[in-house]
Amino acid sequence: MFSVVFPGQGSQKIGMAKELFDRFEIVKKIFKDADDLLGLPISKIIFEGPDNKLNLTENTQPAIFLTSYAIFNIAKKEFGFNFDNAQFIAGHSLGEYSALCCYGALNFEDTLKILKRRGRSMQEAVPADQGGMLAVLGSDLKVIEEIIKKNNHECYVANDNSPQQVVISGFKKNLQLLSQDLNKLSIKNIKLNVSAPFHCKLMNKATENMKDKILNLTFKDINSALISNFTAKPSTSGLEIKKLLVSQIEGKVRWLESIEFMINKGTKNFIEIGPGKVLSGLIKRINKNVSFKSINSEQDIKGLISNV
Repeated sequence: MFSVVFPGQGSQKIGMAKELFDRFEIVKKIFKDADDLLGLPISKIIFEGPDNKLNLTENTQPAIFLTSYAIFNIAKKEFGFNFDNAQFIAGHSLGEYSALCCYGALNFEDTLKILKRRGRSMQEAVPADQGGMLAVLGSDLKVIEEIIKKNNHECYVANDNSPQQVVISGFKKNLQLLSQDLNKLSIKNIKLNVSAPFHCKLMNKATENMKDKILNLTFKDINSALISNFTAKPSTSGLEIKKLLVSQIEGKVRWLESIEFMINKGTKNFIEIGPGKVLSGLIKRINKNVSFKSINSEQDIKGLISNV
């Protein structure tokens, strides 16, 4: 049995999907429709940059979604891969929207526009350059939580990604103090290249801004259950899923628990649809006994088909 996962912010790079754009008319249409719907040349930003423009959260989120959506549609419509047999689907943060659109819970136009708004709302939830995120490597969640609690750091676990990777959000000054304490304990930590503290209570303004917009969208029920970032549990109900997406803005991304849940329920193979190989790397660290494939090129798609 296989499950399908979709990447989130941090997987973007200039030129992603350009090879597919040049080769397939279906991709040209997807990107042209996106330019028209958003009223800006998102395709040009994806293909040409510059980095600082692509890395703006309000551009990054629709850009990664578009790349994942294009790859999914080529594999399905041009090469006939049957994604309907997926046991579960999941996405890392904005990747949940990619998963839901590809599997029919949310339409293309609504997904694109809500991600543009979501990105802007999350970026503006905290004053510019005051918030950030810190990746902590080589130590598990409980150890990090204990360090934060013991030293009264005003920081928050944003992503529990794998047994050896936890991401912390907070104001920069507080993250710096946490980093100093981690360094004293020889725990490796890296400042992430983001400008806001995602997935914690500092995103409250984003939640308030996005709540009605998300709840007013039309979500359909789906056949392959979504493993929610917020609960690490499955849901097929469109009504329930959109409520979970509201909670997800401030909620911790429970990626480790999500992958373990899918494996415990029988998933032996994972397919990552989108730019980069971040999720495949995390899955490898979570469980070395499952297989995974990162699909982001025509060659990858052909390899996927040939192994079915």
